[in-house]
Amino acid sequence: MEADLSGFNIDVPRWDQRTFLGRVKHFLNITDPRTVFVSERELDWAKVMVEKSRMGVVPPGTQVEQLLYAKKLYDSAFHPDTGEKMNIIGRMSFQLPGGMIITGFMLQFYRTMPAVIFWQWVNQSFNALVNYTNRNAASPTSVRQMALSYFTATTTAVATAVGMNMLTKRAPPLVGRWVPFAAVAAANCVNIPMMRQQELIQGICVKDRNQNEIGHSRRAAAIGITQVVISRITMAAPGMILLPVVMERLEKLHFMQKVKVLHAPLQVMLCGCFLIFMVPVACGLFPQICELPVSYLEPELQDTIKAKYGDLVPYVYFNKGL
Repeated sequence: MEADLSGFNIDVPRWDQRTFLGRVKHFLNITDPRTVFVSERELDWAKVMVEKSRMGVVPPGTQVEQLLYAKKLYDSAFHPDTGEKMNIIGRMSFQLPGGMIITGFMLQFYRTMPAVIFWQWVNQSFNALVNYTNRNAASPTSVRQMALSYFTATTTAVATAVGMNMLTKRAPPLVGRWVPFAAVAAANCVNIPMMRQQELIQGICVKDRNQNEIGHSRRAAAIGITQVVISRITMAAPGMILLPVVMERLEKLHFMQKVKVLHAPLQVMLCGCFLIFMVPVACGLFPQICELPVSYLEPELQDTIKAKYGDLVPYVYFNKGL
């Protein structure tokens, strides 16, 4: 018996995006790291199925479960603005494997200056790619802007880490273990706005409830980017703050002192345990499609909207990115 798909809308999220728990469930689904290993052929199949479902021409015998799985793959691998396939390292589903390795090594190798510089550079290179991949693609970024953003964020991270390492030489060992988090937080405050500076300069595309473009807003861009910065710092915070406390205690145990070669793999594994939960939680802190009152927009954009639509458009909507 074929499933009735007449009333099925593939673009309506399975969980209520107005609630925090609904958003966490949504991102737990689409940031599933197992989707990283899905073949290109299967991803292309998912895109075709999603596009056919939008047109109402799904193949006979298609089940709802198949469409939901296709949408999961589509959301995990294709950009919501352009529909283009994202590079695998920049996808949010790669945050767990990529983030756990880099964070684990940053926390393990924090004592020597060369190691600090190297791992902060690796981390910011990874972050720059993630930020670019998950930007609002309606605002194009030039190669020059990307290079400047990358250089500025990397310099900030390295300078923060090196400076704090020097300041905390005489502090308790635990304080030194928190230096990587301070550097990551500081760099996120630079990396994300710099990588998405075009949105702050030209404004982010805002739409009405029916997805009709009605203008570009710099204020909306500032709100969206601020929320992304908060989300990224929140994503890293539990692992980079609590894990140093755990490792500080574990490394004092007699048997741990005999297996120092296992300290780094252990930190990587524990970072993964934190990120399994923190990636969807951090992504779900704020709705991906933001709602903003027209009264908060720039005065000239308010006037344009009121002249064209009157009071029919009280709110605008935009994709804040991830």
